[in-house]
Amino acid sequence: MADFTKEDLYKISRLNKNFPNYDKIIKLHMEAIDEGNDIYIDPDTGFAVLTSEFLLKRGYCCGSGCRHCPYND
Repeated sequence: MADFTKEDLYKISRLNKNFPNYDKIIKLHMEAIDEGNDIYIDPDTGFAVLTSEFLLKRGYCCGSGCRHCPYND
């Protein structure tokens, strides 16, 4: 995680700040990173969402448009 601090990882999101439950989603993302979890569960859909920390450790962008992808498209 060379050039990223934990605070940087918290902020990585493709969501607009007006997205429904944005604050709740970002809080879940932060908690997952703090607890060392690779995923959190989206409160609306129930889907597993990968954290930016996990995606960064994976080492590449898969091109799927992940919510917290730390790589440029």
